[in-house]
Amino acid sequence: MLRYFYTGRDLNKAQNLADLKARAAKKLPNFCMEYLEGGSDDEITLQRNRQAYQEITFRPRTLVDITQRSLSTEVYGQEIQQPLVIAPTGFNGLLSHEGDLKLALAAKKAGIPFIQSMVSTVSLERIAETGVRHWMHLYLFKNRDNLKGIIERAEKAGCEALVLTTDTSIIGNREWDKRNYRAPMKLNLRNLVHLATRPGWIWDILVPQGMPKFCNLGDFLPPEKASAKNAASFLTQEMDPSLNWEDIRWLRQVWPGKLILKGILASEDALQAKALGVDGLIISNHGGRQLDSAPSPLDVLPEIRQAVGQDFLLVVDGGLRRGSDIIKARCLGADLVTSGRAALYGLAAGGQKGAERALEILYSEADRTLALLGCTQLNQLSKDYLLLGRNH
Repeated sequence: MLRYFYTGRDLNKAQNLADLKARAAKKLPNFCMEYLEGGSDDEITLQRNRQAYQEITFRPRTLVDITQRSLSTEVYGQEIQQPLVIAPTGFNGLLSHEGDLKLALAAKKAGIPFIQSMVSTVSLERIAETGVRHWMHLYLFKNRDNLKGIIERAEKAGCEALVLTTDTSIIGNREWDKRNYRAPMKLNLRNLVHLATRPGWIWDILVPQGMPKFCNLGDFLPPEKASAKNAASFLTQEMDPSLNWEDIRWLRQVWPGKLILKGILASEDALQAKALGVDGLIISNHGGRQLDSAPSPLDVLPEIRQAVGQDFLLVVDGGLRRGSDIIKARCLGADLVTSGRAALYGLAAGGQKGAERALEILYSEADRTLALLGCTQLNQLSKDYLLLGRNH
């Protein structure tokens, strides 16, 4: 346990994401840390996301000049500094005041895209003003007419892409959530007592504005009802179990920009999406928070890549904890990897500076791994640099 014990005030002393996670745990109330960390049911999928990376062994080459190296790559014709994108994560205002804005600024500094969750606590217009490569995430709620409002806002704000989550027609069984609350957004006694031990969090989150509000649901909820409590109930009620491929056709018609689907795990679905004019996929099991015992994205990545071909954007979501994981995913055929919990550990540990430190750590680790493999460019990577187990 002592290897994860981290109390340093200087974020530069954090040597890895585990250090940032330990610092986050010392700052956050229990209910926030469990929100950040938890999965569904027995958390088999949550663990599998990590295990899939750990099972892969590198097959390095040597006696290669690695003096000049680059992690840069192109996404939709524009260069980014490493094959990474900030994943859409909701309610980041629980981890740091205006957390989404801090993540966006960290992403901009790192030269990578930022996917803003529809249930973020900062308006999409404020994120767009940062100048980050801005991709806007959506859920397709039952009321499609109201949904057009946020799509129009995204287009007006200049969002490059819409990212639609497809795997939340109903919400997964998140037992940790039920244990922490006696009613929707009403903490039980155990968590209220623990909250009193986190005065720094109270000062950062509750003192400026009270419990954060969802700032992008104005087309669905009046401002006075956009509180965490009301919005949580609304989201549960408005998830649409009738979501199907006809809705993707509709969205493709009303949105002129890039369209990415998040939640694909089967090659048949990948081919259907491509046929409907979708521009990319995020292979995802929702961070282990939806269907338990679902495969990890790495398990199905090679099959999906073979199905859709080489010139179609594939992003792997879930389980990233080291920069070497980025390189493993690239070897298996991913274009990009998402940073979900990885960046949030930094955000919770130290706000924008913490998020920046998380991205710096991932870049440094990925660059070092690339060099030790005997490569200088991402396009040199392939399965030839891996010793693969039975799942690949």
